[in-house]
Amino acid sequence: MSPLRKWCARRSVPLLLLAVCLGLMAFLSVRTQSFFSLKNVVNILEANSYRLILACGMMCVIASGAIDLSAGSILSFSAIGAAMAMRAGAPVWLAILLALALGTAMGAVNGLIIHLTRINALIITLGTSFLYRGMSLIATRGIPITKLPQGFRDFGFGDVFGMESGVTMSFLVVLVLIPFFYHMRWGAYVTALGGNPEALKRSGVSTGRYRISVFALMGALAALAGIIITARLNSAEANAGLDMEMDAICAVIMGGTALRGGSGSLLGTVIAVFLLGLIRNGLTILSVSSYYQQFITGALLLCAVAAAELRERGRRTG
Repeated sequence: MSPLRKWCARRSVPLLLLAVCLGLMAFLSVRTQSFFSLKNVVNILEANSYRLILACGMMCVIASGAIDLSAGSILSFSAIGAAMAMRAGAPVWLAILLALALGTAMGAVNGLIIHLTRINALIITLGTSFLYRGMSLIATRGIPITKLPQGFRDFGFGDVFGMESGVTMSFLVVLVLIPFFYHMRWGAYVTALGGNPEALKRSGVSTGRYRISVFALMGALAALAGIIITARLNSAEANAGLDMEMDAICAVIMGGTALRGGSGSLLGTVIAVFLLGLIRNGLTILSVSSYYQQFITGALLLCAVAAAELRERGRRTG
């Protein structure tokens, strides 16, 4: 097999997703003149910036052989913590650091509980999802915290190169994650944690440290996404981030990351996030009811999981 064919075979899922994206873009450009307008392109990037950040964290978690259903709740509570700090007179930079610290701590708690109890991450994070969401409701009594300082809005909602600063932050997250995940020991151990944790443990590696670190990263990125959303809405709400972890999981699985762990596709995840964004944007432009968005997302997730399972079976039997 030629080097080009090997390269294409290793990246078959991202290439397929890219082809679907191009086909969808061609279809939408024919059906509507506004699709390729600069305003609409910027809208797509801005609407999916925080989704991309969440999906990057979720890709690392799933590559480690786990899953996190509490990301949306972490997003909400960390943003509320920042908003309450600013209401109490804390400077904007300190409130942002507090949000990131809260998110990191809540993610680390997830990882620590999973490591100590050996209970499936799905069950643990489902429980902490309700716990963290309840903390948000208790802290705010269900009342949004509004009228946040302009400096905070500028951080998450400010203008950078004609786009929201959240877009720049999302691409920075991807660029920083590339060397960490693909070229450093951390990424190799995280994927080994999903592929063969027993072998990793026997080689003398502290699996608990890497399990906790990957969930802590998920928490920090969820907090960053929460900052962007809160700055955009100028409001911190207990219901923020509701079900956003499902969008992230869908993008990660669609992008080619193995559901049982052991591998991760950052490129595929990025393309899948924007494919889902194109679908949402296209339905809006074509005046299709938003109810269909959930249906299509669910259908795509089912197809992606089925395709991933068939691909994995083919590798094992091949």
